[in-house]
Amino acid sequence: MASIGPPQSLKRSDTSLTREGDQLIITPLGAGNEVGRSCVYMSYKGKTILFDCGIHPAYSGMAALPYFDEIDPSTIDVLLVTQYLLFPECILCFHLDHAASLPYFLEKTTFKGRVFMTHATKAIYKLLLSVYVKVSKVSVEDMLYDEQDILCSMDKIEVIDFHQTLEVNGIRFWCYTAGHVLGAAMFMVDIAGVRVLYTGDYSRKEDRHLRAAEIPQFSPDICITESTYGVQLHQPRNVREKRFTDVIHSTISQGGCVLIPAFALGRAQELLLILDEYWSNHPELHNIPIYYASPVAKRCTAVYQTYINSMNERIRNQFANSNPFDFKHISPLKSIENFNNVGPSVVMASPNGLQSGLLRQLFEMWCSDKKNACVIPGYVMEGTLAKTIINEPKEVTLMNGLIAPLNMQVHYISFSAHADFAQTSTFLKELMPPNIILVHGEANEMERLKQKLITQFADHNTKIISPKNCQSVKMYFNSEKMAKTIGRLAEKTPEVGETVSSLLVKKAFTDQIMAPDDLHVFSQLSTANISQRITIAYSGAFGVLKHRLKQIFESVESLPDEESERPAFHVHEWLTVKYESEKHISLHWRSDPISDMVSDSVVALVLNISHEIPKVVVESEEATKTEEENNKKAEKVIHALLVSLFGDVKFGENGKLVISVDGNVAHLDKQSGNVESENEGLKERVRVAFQRIQNAVMPIPLSES
Repeated sequence: MASIGPPQSLKRSDTSLTREGDQLIITPLGAGNEVGRSCVYMSYKGKTILFDCGIHPAYSGMAALPYFDEIDPSTIDVLLVTQYLLFPECILCFHLDHAASLPYFLEKTTFKGRVFMTHATKAIYKLLLSVYVKVSKVSVEDMLYDEQDILCSMDKIEVIDFHQTLEVNGIRFWCYTAGHVLGAAMFMVDIAGVRVLYTGDYSRKEDRHLRAAEIPQFSPDICITESTYGVQLHQPRNVREKRFTDVIHSTISQGGCVLIPAFALGRAQELLLILDEYWSNHPELHNIPIYYASPVAKRCTAVYQTYINSMNERIRNQFANSNPFDFKHISPLKSIENFNNVGPSVVMASPNGLQSGLLRQLFEMWCSDKKNACVIPGYVMEGTLAKTIINEPKEVTLMNGLIAPLNMQVHYISFSAHADFAQTSTFLKELMPPNIILVHGEANEMERLKQKLITQFADHNTKIISPKNCQSVKMYFNSEKMAKTIGRLAEKTPEVGETVSSLLVKKAFTDQIMAPDDLHVFSQLSTANISQRITIAYSGAFGVLKHRLKQIFESVESLPDEESERPAFHVHEWLTVKYESEKHISLHWRSDPISDMVSDSVVALVLNISHEIPKVVVESEEATKTEEENNKKAEKVIHALLVSLFGDVKFGENGKLVISVDGNVAHLDKQSGNVESENEGLKERVRVAFQRIQNAVMPIPLSES
């Protein structure tokens, strides 16, 4: 069952529930009915996870951050980042929606959990964020972090391989290839058997260099998925590639120039692969220059070459013979001063929204000439110039405030690596999650997608929810307690009524039953055996003891002579009794609850037999001498203890002790224990003290027991 509503508080508090089952809470802190600042909070069974940590490209400073004030960062156990950010050259169109607030969150808040991303994502994260800090045209007060914060955050980021399962504080998670951009991942999280899939941005269509997003082998209980394109449909790849190259070839043939605003990483590499191949196949275009303007182009290409094995089979096979990213017909362009604006040319650069930089300068130079063209190859944000010219207005406002006619041709050919409606619906039909939560989409597109999915899944009782920022989705799961048998115990199914001796091992939310010998194999624990031995005074016949034990225990078997030098026998398999000497026997056993109980009962029996044996007292001169020495030692000990208690203790007449305390005197008869004193209080104190000392120093004789 799911409910939606504003949260009372997302900060960790009493986890007791008011209804049966455990409550799972999912709250978008960003990307709720909007595109940008992806950040989704999830809590279940006292565990908390944050998916992504982006900022909103349309805002600056603290206003661009997710709503971190709704949570207590110190309670977050794990932060999972699905992808790096994409780089333009100005803050207003910086595609920062998945990881750009990470340095702030790691260095400026109380967060002390662990953060994970893929290897490629971490490599590009540092590169692009460092450039972002340098080119951001915001005031010092609005800067969220500096380069030192980025370097410090790098030390805290851990990497995860695709399909590698990790566990942190009872939270199990692993990731799948998401397509979209190099290193992008979808995370599957498992807490107490409840699985949640967070897709991030993904694409189910393979392109020229990236694999398609994988279908997880497990159907999640909840799928949190992007809805960027709503119900829109992308054209087939071959169709849009042909449109793309036809527009460019046609424009150049007419003597015009082509502008391509694109992110510096991701789609740019895809488009460059298309252009380089097309130029190679058309010799007539070899004298037409293609420029790629990006301050990080060279370093980004190096990262792509490093992680070539993360790409699709086509690129890997090509890389075996030559580097597919060593473009033969594409040249770098550092600035407008290095550009020779003579004749036809193709220029690809960032930002993808045409907000500023070299691309904006070229746009203002070329926008009035109908021979020229601008090809917009992917999703653009509301409020950007690129979004404006898609609607083909007659005029545009230049950076200096003047108005210029828009005569150049504008073509929108989507090479976006986000899932369209066909991909989203097919993906969800494959998984069939009972709960779908839509994030990362503009409100209108998201609502249209929601209604269409409700229609498609009407027969499956699927709940589809599109929460706004800070609006919590609450679900309840009644997880059954189950313990899995593993190891050698799982090799054979026990018969009905058969007793199974094993250990129940609980780790986080997983219960496992295993043999003690398997403990070190399936857990970080190990077993230890405690062997115990006790020697008891026993002067009776060893055979009598065996006979008496047989009357109590079913199995009392003598040990063969070759196993023991002295007479010995086993009491079942728990205990061994050995003859040590005429006056002693020993008990040996491995400590466990049953063996300890058996050993206690055998000790009690031995002592009882010893008391029943008739005593033969042989007086001898040596024995008398030993007794006198013991009595003298006892008297010395008694005297010393009395001195420690009362201070002034002297020997008096007739062997009595004279004890003086604060002017009061007591006379103690050591033989009888009688005390004489005019002070009744002192008399009673001395009497009790002497009696206790005597009991401790001189044990009760066996004849009196």
